[in-house]
Amino acid sequence: MAASSSSSSSIKPIFTTRSKSSNSSKSYLLSFLHNTNPKPISLKFSSHNSNHTTPPSFTIRNSLQTALETSELPVSKFQDDLNLQAVTPKPTILVSEKLGEAGLAILRSFGNVECLYDLSPEALCEKISQCDALIVRSGTKVTRSVFEAANGKLKVVGRAGVGIDNVDLQAATEFGCLVVNAPIANTVAAAEHGIALLASMARNVSQADASIKAGKWLRSKYVGVSLVGKTLAVMGFGKVGSEVARRAKGLGMNVIAHDPYAPADKARAVGVELVSFDQALATADFISLHMPLNPTTSKIFNDETFAKMKKGVRIVNVARGGVIDEEALVRALDSGVVAQAALDVFTEEPPAKDSKLVQHENVTVTPHLGASTKEAQEGVAIEIAEAVVGALRGELSATAINAPIVPSEVLSELAPYVVLAKKLGRLAVQLVSGGSGIKSVKLIYRSARDPDDLDTRILRAMITKGIIEPISASFINLVNADFTAKQKGLRISEERVVADSSPEFPIDSIQVQLSNVDSKFAAAVSENGEISIEGKVKFGIPHLTSVGSFGVDASLEGNLILCRQVDQPGMIGKVGNILGEHNVNVNFMSVGRTFRRNHGIMAIGVDEEPNQDSLKEIGKVPAIEEFVFLKL
Repeated sequence: MAASSSSSSSIKPIFTTRSKSSNSSKSYLLSFLHNTNPKPISLKFSSHNSNHTTPPSFTIRNSLQTALETSELPVSKFQDDLNLQAVTPKPTILVSEKLGEAGLAILRSFGNVECLYDLSPEALCEKISQCDALIVRSGTKVTRSVFEAANGKLKVVGRAGVGIDNVDLQAATEFGCLVVNAPIANTVAAAEHGIALLASMARNVSQADASIKAGKWLRSKYVGVSLVGKTLAVMGFGKVGSEVARRAKGLGMNVIAHDPYAPADKARAVGVELVSFDQALATADFISLHMPLNPTTSKIFNDETFAKMKKGVRIVNVARGGVIDEEALVRALDSGVVAQAALDVFTEEPPAKDSKLVQHENVTVTPHLGASTKEAQEGVAIEIAEAVVGALRGELSATAINAPIVPSEVLSELAPYVVLAKKLGRLAVQLVSGGSGIKSVKLIYRSARDPDDLDTRILRAMITKGIIEPISASFINLVNADFTAKQKGLRISEERVVADSSPEFPIDSIQVQLSNVDSKFAAAVSENGEISIEGKVKFGIPHLTSVGSFGVDASLEGNLILCRQVDQPGMIGKVGNILGEHNVNVNFMSVGRTFRRNHGIMAIGVDEEPNQDSLKEIGKVPAIEEFVFLKL
């Protein structure tokens, strides 16, 4: 290969695969030329079939760097050329708040990481269209405007922590962006902080500390209360709440809990009784809040709920500030209904300097320190980095908030069926006559495998994509498919049928049925009055295998013409001649029929879209009763 005569610096890569190694690895010979030197550079490297975190592009780029540094070429002249267009670019990950170095190292091994802190909302919106992933803590507000500005490029938002009230989940779902969090690593830290506030509040530790530092000695003023024998109501019995309960039991407290979603056996295992919301308020001496912030829980602790509490109750909040009506809490403190409060979180953070709540003498405050231990910070950074990298790889995320991701091995196995599903959806919607609105879709999967082993989420999403995208401006993926279908009033049901076929393949066939709609192609309507089509994957290629009551065998590549005809000789030739005269290339023809010399469906695969004249001529063939052109 001759070197370029251009004066500009450039690299011309050539990649050659050598199969000289075992099944677990492949050796590659990488050769390239640089126009500053006619002598080519070559190197070998191996790719092993293991779960490395380093993407191929990173390996090749580093290999090039090594080769350049060991060659006689002046590396400084073409450092920029290492950004090869021949390899898949690394994803861009924006970190908008401080993250532990261990987490950053994981991110950098996989993508291009940009740490830009204290971005204004406008600056974040301007930057986000260049990013595949965004990692935030609690300070960055990921609003609808952010998702709109991303223009569909943003694939995942990672929340380094538990609460996700600073992320617009509705917008994330609508725009097909996965949201993941890190709920495990800071659980113990948050629970410990809750217990620390509980004990320090009960014994007036912060007030006594401040008084001594002010030169006072007020032993009689700061007489506290004991925790032993008191009733603690844990409001929200999730990860943190249950850990607080365990520790409170160790302090000799009687612990009750309210959580409408907590299993009773989980509570009983730690000696906790689940009670109603009002019962918890009426019986508790101490209340510890561990509920998420959402429309249901926003300001749930207000004048009305404070009025239901025992006089002299003490409240701890290390969850979300917005669950308390802060003005109502001040009134409850002033009236003595609430004796003390210990708060780590606030509706607005940081709170105003002149906040009556913060300045109240019976309130202990900390600046959102729940997860602020060295161990927790490191753990959260690793947990969220792994979740974001996994999501970018398409792996299952156990911490996904708005949708799960299908495991990569499942995606690989289902790949040809994903294509089939999408094309069946596109085909089905085109069979519906213009005035009919699709409201009910039934999907039937036939498989030799156990129904519980069949993950159909991606297939359902792709059929939804095929049905909705051609008739709307919506973009559909696994994250927003179910949401968009529901939003458009589309009810999708699924049925799994055991097939007498080989379990080697995950699916034997997929059938799509549309109910209560009119069809522009009557032959597609089954005996039950539904538009019905079915498809299979044959040799890796999606095929249409039935339309209504007719069996067909049509490759779903290119475009398709379906004709219902009287079964008689010469029909294929007549239609083929019409298409040929109009310069439309036919890539296959097949006929499926019910009985000999009765009716059949002719399926014609075409590379180009036929013009209206050719379609009219097909419609004039006497034996053709109806036809439809389908773009796939």
